[in-house]
Amino acid sequence: MAHPLLNERDTEFLLYEFLDTESLLQRSRYTEHSRETFDATLKTARTIAEKYFANHNAKGDANEPSFDGERVHLIEETKQSWDAFAEAGFLAAHCDFEEGGMQLPEIIMRTSLAYISAANIASASYPFLTIGAANLVRSFASDELKAQFLPQMMDGRFAGTMALTEPDQGSALADIRTNAELTEDGSYRIHGQKMFISGGDQSLTENIVHLVLAKIKGAPAGVKGISLFLVPKFLLDEKGQVSGRNDVKLAGLLHKMGYRNTTSTVLSFGESEGAVGYLIGEPHHGLKYMFQMMNEARISVGAGASVLGYQGYAYSLQYARERPQGRMPSNRDPSSKQIPIIQHADVRRMLLMQKAYSEGGMGLSIFATSLYEDQHTAPTEKQRQTAATLLDLITPVVKSWPSKYCLKANELAIQVLGGAGYIREFPLEQLYRDNRLNAIHEGTEGIHALDLLARKVPAKNLAAYQLMQAEIRNTIMQARDKVSLESMANALEESLEKLDETGMALFGQLQENVDRGLSNATLYLDVFGCVLVAWIWLRQAIVAEKALENNPSKEDERFYRGKIHTARFYFEWELPNIQQSITLLKSGNSIPFDMRADWF
Repeated sequence: MAHPLLNERDTEFLLYEFLDTESLLQRSRYTEHSRETFDATLKTARTIAEKYFANHNAKGDANEPSFDGERVHLIEETKQSWDAFAEAGFLAAHCDFEEGGMQLPEIIMRTSLAYISAANIASASYPFLTIGAANLVRSFASDELKAQFLPQMMDGRFAGTMALTEPDQGSALADIRTNAELTEDGSYRIHGQKMFISGGDQSLTENIVHLVLAKIKGAPAGVKGISLFLVPKFLLDEKGQVSGRNDVKLAGLLHKMGYRNTTSTVLSFGESEGAVGYLIGEPHHGLKYMFQMMNEARISVGAGASVLGYQGYAYSLQYARERPQGRMPSNRDPSSKQIPIIQHADVRRMLLMQKAYSEGGMGLSIFATSLYEDQHTAPTEKQRQTAATLLDLITPVVKSWPSKYCLKANELAIQVLGGAGYIREFPLEQLYRDNRLNAIHEGTEGIHALDLLARKVPAKNLAAYQLMQAEIRNTIMQARDKVSLESMANALEESLEKLDETGMALFGQLQENVDRGLSNATLYLDVFGCVLVAWIWLRQAIVAEKALENNPSKEDERFYRGKIHTARFYFEWELPNIQQSITLLKSGNSIPFDMRADWF
């Protein structure tokens, strides 16, 4: 049962109508490109995704990586997908021409990667992590380290990982125990263990570049004492060739409910003399550097959750069109022909919810990527700073909202298929298991909630939040020019005002008791996200409404009307659900906080 990786029409809409991506061609960095270049890149990504990634999505899930004590074994298609991705130049596609890259806009790059995620998010993890690791090395490592490792990471000979979590420490990075000791030659010896390291070992590349958080002996306590080290699996000789094995060992593979073809590892650093590591940047600034890779990964997680939600939606939509069962309640004739289940009202409700969640998540993720682009290449310093400020604010939401609601979309997709949704002959149960991991990838919902409420929103006297407010209010004014959108504009304005009031109430509670004040932060994150996605949907509805005025083709008319109707659904069925959370938040309801551990 074939179905598209992404909705081509929606991708075109998001890139060129919702966002004016073609205007990037006016920026000096992209003058050698064209709309045709962008579209050709997307087509290449789709072809690679279909040919080299989709072909083993189910196989990789059913045949997990194994470790024989010496080597990790993966199904051969995983290596073929890595090689195809690298040979097409996607590991370096966003890099400058002078580096051997394609100098593509980030938004085209990330949309291309969405095809890969949609085809096989587990195998996609290996190149995606390597791109993020290479970006970090490029930004903060010494020229010597960059010369030694970057070219091989860009051409696919070396892969990259991020090694943060430890067996005794998950999100509490201030308490990590991995330590580093300076040696006479200027390198360090790393000792410690890291856990849940995606791609931490594999048989795809000549070498693996681990980016490891550790504390130099004598460093300050807490996060202010964390440094970042480049620790290769294999050491390099004077000619830059892979030589002896570093003191980095795979202690074991972890077996997850999803992303099964991505190795999840426990790594031991320094069981013997110590793993050789090279300091990146300044001592004790490691967490600041790592946040670049973490934040890039958070946008990728949100996008990945969205495409998995979309995959389930696309499959269940096609199934609902083709599966005959039952008759309309008004039809009492048992001899009449059965109807496709899409004609049943409750099935359409479930499909509409999936469309609202998955396309809302896609819109949010691609908007965040446009901000990432603008913070680097927008024409003026003010525009770059504005984009960076807004992106920093919404990143916790970009990661968390799709991870929650696009998982709900996968759950609904299973329900549309009925019993067929639960069996492995259909892909929906795997999509659900894969997507369930995104709730914890790159930080749990609770961690991002604390970040949003305690740091991101109140920072610099609400400067970023007020910037977001202004952007949303500008959209509300545009929507009021269209009578058909006025009710949605009013609903968004009302919700924004409630979000403002809720924030003020919570900041007052924080002053009284910070522990109690932060105890309901996850509810606040959810409310914030639902309002933000309402804004994304209203923006899409404005574009669609304007397009309808230009006498589009019948096919485009159906597309635009579907957009507007889904926006209406979100505003009338989904957005009002925040009211209960707002009531609890504003009142400072402390029932969960007051529950004692010994009462459970």
